Amino acid sequence: MNALLELHGAPTGNCIRAAIALEEAGLVYTVRLVDLSKGQQTGADHRSLNPAGKVPVLVERKGDGPAFVLTQSNAIIFYAAEKAPERLLPSAAGHRATVYERFFFFLTDVIAPGHSAFFLRGQGLHDGSARLVERMFSSIELAEQFVSADAYMAGSCFSIADIAAYSIVSSVEAGIPWDRLPKLRRWYERVGVRPSVARGFQAFSSR
Repeated sequence: MNALLELHGAPTGNCIRAAIALEEAGLVYTVRLVDLSKGQQTGADHRSLNPAGKVPVLVERKGDGPAFVLTQSNAIIFYAAEKAPERLLPSAAGHRATVYERFFFFLTDVIAPGHSAFFLRGQGLHDGSARLVERMFSSIELAEQFVSADAYMAGSCFSIADIAAYSIVSSVEAGIPWDRLPKLRRWYERVGVRPSVARGFQAFSSR
C-alpha cells in the first residue's frame, strides 16, 4: 500500500528546507498550508499533530493505521533522504560523513546564530543580535572553502548539506560580499536553477 505524505507548513526557512528535501527525493506529497498570521499553528487541529504548535510537520498515512508524524525540519530532511537512497546521501561512509559535517556546520554555525539574532532583535537586544549576525556572515564566508574544488558543499553531488546551505544563504544574499566569494557565487547560482529547489521554494507560496 502506498503511503500518503502531507507536509504541513508555511513559507519559512525550516518548511522550505523540508519541501526541497521531499522534492529532491522525488517523493509525492501534499502541502497543507498553515496560516501563521491567523495563528493556525496554535489551533487544536495542528496541535494534535505537533503539541508545540510549530511548523513544519510531516504526516505519513498508510491505510487505517495510525499516522507517522515528524515535527522537526531536520528529521524530515533525513527521512526524505533515507527514502531515496543516494539521492541526498552518498553510500560511501567517508563521503557520507563529510555531508553530515557540512550539514551540521550550516545548522550550528549559520542557521542557529541567524535564528538567535532574530529572537534577540525582537527582544530589543540589538547589540547581541548584531554580534550574532556578524558570526553568521563570517561562517558563510568560510563556506567558500567547501566549494573550492567541488561543485557542491560536500563533493561532486547535491546533498542535504546543499539544502541547509542554500536555504539560509538565499535569505541573506543581499548582505553577502559576493565579490570576495566567486566560488560560493558559482555554487549558489548552480543550486538556484535546480528545478526541485525552485519547487521547494514555491511549495507554500502558491497555495
